[in-house]
Amino acid sequence: MDFKRYLITAALPYANGPVHIGHLAGCYLPADIYVRFLRSQKKDVQFICGSDEHGVPITIRAMKEGITPQDVVDKYNTIIKNSFEEMGISFNIYSRTSSKIHTETAQAFFLNLYNKGIFEERESEQYYDESKEMFLADRYILGTCPVCGNNNAYGDQCEKCGSSLSPEQLIDPRSALSSASLVKKKTKHWYFPLDKYENWLKEWIVEGKKDHWKSNVYGQCKSWLDNGLYPRAMTRDSTWGVPVPLPDAVGKVLYVWFDAPIGYISATKELTNLWSDYWCNEDTKLVHFIGKDNIVFHCIIFPAMLKAHGGFVLPESVPANEFLNLEGEKISTSRNWAVWVNDFLKDFPDQQDTLRYVLCANAPETKDNDFTWKDFQDRVNSELVAIFGNFVNRTFVLMHKLCKGRVPKMHNDIVDVSDNGLADDIVATKLKVEQNIENYKFRDALYEIIDLARKGNKYLQDKAPWLLAKTPELQLENQQKIDNCLHVCLQLTANLAILINPFLPFTAKKMCFMMKVVERMLEWENAGRLDLLKVSYPLRAPELLFKKIEDIEIEQQINKLKETQKTIKMSETTDKMDNTETVRQEIKLEVHAPKQEITYEDFAKLDLRVATIIGAEKVKNADKLLKIELDLKTEIRTVVSGIALHFKPEDIIGKQVTIVANLAPRKLKGIESKGMILMAENEDGRLIFVSPLEKADAGSEVK
Repeated sequence: MDFKRYLITAALPYANGPVHIGHLAGCYLPADIYVRFLRSQKKDVQFICGSDEHGVPITIRAMKEGITPQDVVDKYNTIIKNSFEEMGISFNIYSRTSSKIHTETAQAFFLNLYNKGIFEERESEQYYDESKEMFLADRYILGTCPVCGNNNAYGDQCEKCGSSLSPEQLIDPRSALSSASLVKKKTKHWYFPLDKYENWLKEWIVEGKKDHWKSNVYGQCKSWLDNGLYPRAMTRDSTWGVPVPLPDAVGKVLYVWFDAPIGYISATKELTNLWSDYWCNEDTKLVHFIGKDNIVFHCIIFPAMLKAHGGFVLPESVPANEFLNLEGEKISTSRNWAVWVNDFLKDFPDQQDTLRYVLCANAPETKDNDFTWKDFQDRVNSELVAIFGNFVNRTFVLMHKLCKGRVPKMHNDIVDVSDNGLADDIVATKLKVEQNIENYKFRDALYEIIDLARKGNKYLQDKAPWLLAKTPELQLENQQKIDNCLHVCLQLTANLAILINPFLPFTAKKMCFMMKVVERMLEWENAGRLDLLKVSYPLRAPELLFKKIEDIEIEQQINKLKETQKTIKMSETTDKMDNTETVRQEIKLEVHAPKQEITYEDFAKLDLRVATIIGAEKVKNADKLLKIELDLKTEIRTVVSGIALHFKPEDIIGKQVTIVANLAPRKLKGIESKGMILMAENEDGRLIFVSPLEKADAGSEVK
C-alpha cells in the first residue's frame, strides 16, 4: 500500500530518571534513523514522543528523594528532553502525560468505552497498608522471592533473578512504604475485556502480520494469544495519575498502561490541529518503535483499545528491539548499572555521533547484545576513524595538495574499470541501504555505508595519486589520472554524506560545511549521483570528522563501573543483614565513608600549600586536561589537572587553590606535572576548588 503520511512513535520513557544507552539502542535511535530517512525522501512524517509521568515508579522515586511526584517529573522531563536533543533525536514534539491536553484526551477515551458499556466493573481483594491507609500497587509491595530467595523482591518482579511475579507469590509480603504486614480489602475497578477481542487479534496478528512483523514481535504476540487472554483492570487506587472521570471513582486513576499509549494521541493533538489526519485516515502508516518489554502493550492491549474505541488507524509495524546489556550484565536503573546519556555527553563532549554509531552497529535487533567500553573504543577507532573519517580526510588533503583546492574535472577519455566500478558501488549501496532501512535493518544498512567507505580507501590506495605527482616527465597525463581519481573520491564523499545522514547527522552536517554545499544536498534523491560537486568549485580545508578514543578515557569509564559494582555488592550484603529501606539508604551513604584511619605522622608527610592560578590552557589532544601555572611565591609551578570539563581556562585565573606541593612529579601528555590541586565534588558531580575562606599569601602552608 502507498501511504500518504507517516506517524512514528517512540516509547514514552518514565520520567523517574535519566535515559541510558539501553533506551537509546532499544527504540529512540532506530526511530530517529527511520524518521530522518523518511524526511530525506520528503515524506509527510510526524515523530511523536514524550515523558510517561504517571505510575508507581514516579511515586517511588518521589518518596526516595523526599519530594512530590510533580517535582520528580518536572526534574526528569527536563533532563530526558535535553539528552534527546543533544543526541540529535529529532522528535516533532516531546510532550508529557501530566499535561492538561493529555488528561482531557485520556479521560475522553475512557468515557467513550464506558458509555459503550465495554468495561466490566469488578470488586476484588487487594493488599492494603493500614498504617498508610492506602491500597498498594505491586511495586509498593516487598517480600521474599519464591525463586531465588531475595528478601527484597517487588510485587511484580524480582530484580535480582529477573522473575516476573505477582504479590500473591511473595513470601511474607510487606509494605514498601512502612514495612508493615499487609491485609486485604475489597476495592472496585473497571476491567477491559481483552478476552472478547482475542479472535479479532488472532486474525489481525497471526494471519495478517506474520510475513512483515519482526519474528520476536510476532512470536511473543502469538504466545500470548495461544495462552488465552483475560480481562485487565484499567484503573488503580492512587492519588497520582489521570483521575477516573466517574462520580463513584474518587481516589482512583487510569492504569498507566491505559493512560500512556493515549499519550501518543494527545501529543499529536498538541502538535497540530490536523492530528486526526495522522490518526484516523487509513492511508497513514503508524509505526511504534519500542523495546521488547513493551511488545504486548503495543501489539495486543493498545490495538484492542483502539478497536473498541473505533475511528483510529492500527500500527502497521512494531519493530521492537531486544535488550542491550552493559559489560556482560543486564542494565539496571535501580542498581545504577548503566551508562547514562547525560553523563556520556559530559565525558565525551561533541561526540554524539560516535555513540550513535556504536549503538547502531551493535544494535540488539534480533537478540540481546552487549555494550562494552573496549568495543566502543575499537569500533570508533578502527571503523569511524580509520575507515570513514580516513577516506574523507585523505580525499580532501590530496585535493588541496594536488588539485589546488578545487573539484577537478573528469577526463572521460581515460576513465578505467576501477573508476566505473566505484561509481557502480555507490549506486548499489544506495539501493541496499534503502532496502535495509525500509525493513528496519539499520545495523545492516550502516554496515553497507562503512563498506562503501572501505572500498573508497582501497580505490584511493590502488590509484596512489601522490605517486603520480612525483613523475614530472608525465605531468599532463598523470595530472589527468589524478583529476579522475580525486573527482570520483569527492563525488563518493558527497554520497557518503547523504547515506550517513540518517545515522550520523552531526557528521553529515560537518561534511556539508567542508564541501560548501547547503544541507538540501542531503535529500535522498541525490544519492547515487556523480555530479553533486561541481567542477572547479573550491572546497574548504579538511576537518577531522572523528576523534580517536584514548586508552585513558576508556580506563576512566571502566573505573566508574567498578565503583558502581562496589556499591552494588555493599548494598546486597546489607540487604542480607537488614531488609528495611532505611538501612539500605544508610549503607548507600557508607559507600562514601572516610578512608582508613591514619596517624599524625602520616598527615605530616603532606606539604599542603596555598597557590594562586596565574595561567591556564587546554592540553592539546586531551579534552579533560588543563595545563595550569601556579604562583607559590618562591616559584612558578606547572600542574596538569583533569578538570577541563568543569572549568574554562579563562574563568579560573586569579583563583586561590590548595595543592599537594611535595607529590612526586609525573608526565601527562608530555608535560611534567609537579603537584596536585585538591578538589571537592558536589552531589551532582560538579567539582569545586578547596580554597581558603580569606585571601592568603601564595605559598602559605596549610596546617
